[in-house]
Amino acid sequence: MLENRKFRFTDFFFPFLFVAICWLVEFIEFSGTVNFGKFGLYPRRIENLYGILTSPFIHDDWEHLINNSIPMFLLGVAIFYFYREVAWKLFLGAILITGLWVWVFARPSYHIGASGMVYSFASFVFFSGIFRKYYRLIALSLLVVFLYGSMIWGIFPIDYRISWESHLMGGLSGLLLAYFYRKIGPSPKKYDWEDEDEDEDEQDFFGQNNKNEVVINYTYKPKGD
Repeated sequence: MLENRKFRFTDFFFPFLFVAICWLVEFIEFSGTVNFGKFGLYPRRIENLYGILTSPFIHDDWEHLINNSIPMFLLGVAIFYFYREVAWKLFLGAILITGLWVWVFARPSYHIGASGMVYSFASFVFFSGIFRKYYRLIALSLLVVFLYGSMIWGIFPIDYRISWESHLMGGLSGLLLAYFYRKIGPSPKKYDWEDEDEDEDEQDFFGQNNKNEVVINYTYKPKGD
């Protein structure tokens, strides 16, 4: 229940910090002093396992970075607000699970960008809303998908320049995390009339309540019988 929950500074700060680091990395690379491409994730190279942690912060160009920054920030805030108790676990899970699966299954090429995490977060929020029957989360995820127009098509190998493997593995990791944490997070508000309906459902065909109560019936016999 979220009726009394308020936004905290950390709900915005940590998603902003993640995006800010991505922008700092791109700015340094744009200045021409360093090329971070070699820190991307290259599948099945043992010496490149560090790319699981570093690749989300590296982007190909400013357009790539901008396209990832907005949904990354919005979904990050949603994760820290709605799932405050496990937000860091979800962040690490999205990075490690998505990155590991890309390292195992993706084609041999450098994979960079935070889009795998974006897909993981969007998938998590969407399926968590379904598992918990909290449709505001589903609406939020669909809104992000709408704003992030190419999201659905991103899981298919349409453009060889795009790491569709990161998108697909991110979506699957989000589904896995949503199922694992299906008992944690916001729940839809329960109204009094719903409790009344449940009480009515507990009555049997004759209108008797089925709760485990002891019922004693007294029979009086008139005198003279």
